[in-house]
Amino acid sequence: MEKLLKWVAPAVFLMLCIGIAAILMATKPEPRRGAPPTPIPSVNAMRLKKQSFQVIIPSQGIVQARTRSALIPQVSGEITWISESFRSGGFFKPGDELVKIDSRDYQTALVVAKATLAQRTSAYEVEKAQHEQAKVNWERLGNGEKPSALVLREPQLAEARALMESAAANVERAERDLERTVIKAPYEGRIMESNVDVGQTVSPGTTLAQIFATDYVEIRLPLRNEHLDFVDLPEMFRDLKPNETMSQPATRLTGQYGSEEVIWNGRVVRTQSAFDARSRELFVIAQVDDPYGKMDEDHPPLKINQYVRAEIQGDKLDEVFVIPRAALRNNDEVVLIGKDNKISRRPVEVIWKQGEQVVVKDGVSEGEILCLSSLLFAADGAEVRPVIEGESIVIPEGKGNRVRQGGAGGGRPGGGKLGGGKPGAGKQSQSNQTKEP
Repeated sequence: MEKLLKWVAPAVFLMLCIGIAAILMATKPEPRRGAPPTPIPSVNAMRLKKQSFQVIIPSQGIVQARTRSALIPQVSGEITWISESFRSGGFFKPGDELVKIDSRDYQTALVVAKATLAQRTSAYEVEKAQHEQAKVNWERLGNGEKPSALVLREPQLAEARALMESAAANVERAERDLERTVIKAPYEGRIMESNVDVGQTVSPGTTLAQIFATDYVEIRLPLRNEHLDFVDLPEMFRDLKPNETMSQPATRLTGQYGSEEVIWNGRVVRTQSAFDARSRELFVIAQVDDPYGKMDEDHPPLKINQYVRAEIQGDKLDEVFVIPRAALRNNDEVVLIGKDNKISRRPVEVIWKQGEQVVVKDGVSEGEILCLSSLLFAADGAEVRPVIEGESIVIPEGKGNRVRQGGAGGGRPGGGKLGGGKPGAGKQSQSNQTKEP
């Protein structure tokens, strides 16, 4: 009997479990069916408003001297003295003595020229007296005829006068040659490269040094044709002289000096007469006054042949919309968010692009909300949650599965679950099955 119970009891228990399971399966409730809530992505946005915008036109160029010259002697001889500033990088002022050439031969030549002039002057005076005496002698003869030029010694007088004038010219030339043995600075400038030193013999044609003017420097800056509508350039016309009222746009120059960037201020003073044949760009000339004057301890002077970046101050645009460049889509379109928080694409008129900013003239209205975030496959009518300056726009309850949100932390940007609950929790929407953008 015990052996029978050992096998019957488990069988009965197993049959009882199977029966209970069958009853539970037969009486299970029907699951409620419904669509999962559509996640609404949070996007950064801004409210459009009209403002003024200062156009800055970028360019670049190489610093060049206003005047650059080769210092060449007009006489030959040995260099006997050079100035302390006659070294590469040295400064000089107009009229400063830079180099002296041995002048003894030219002093001798001047003495000889003056002696010759004295002789020729004396001979001319003698011949002039003989001419006057010949006229008196002819009048004393009293025959009433006109004397010939030879009788009056006029050819001899003309020859004596010519010799005297030639001697005077030789004296002037000797004086100039003597003066040219001292080479003076033609303007205020700086030595770029010195080629000679004391003891060296030079002749006309020998380059003593390369010099350049330091009162101001110039930089040729290219401007594209589309930039010309946004800057007032100092154009000149024939028969019209430049005046002080001519527009000279301010220019900010930035150059690299060692590991630091240094800024100089200048202005555009003129434009070139033709477009560049290769680039089809118009070059303007920017000028920096007194580039070698000391401003402060940390501000180095401009260097010739230095590369600089330029920012030319253009026109001021009024009543325009300034938006981030990232908000501009393909084909100059923007994404706007309507009052129902649904997006729509709209073409706009872009009039200027500068750095990370875009200037829009038409296509949008003041007060509209612009979407700043990048939306992949964003279709018109897709719903989003705009976040302006870190705060979500308040969405009233009772519209889909959305709840009232405050601050930027109401949901995870880019889509995610609202309210931090599980999907399907709370009241589900039977309508409003919107696609995720």
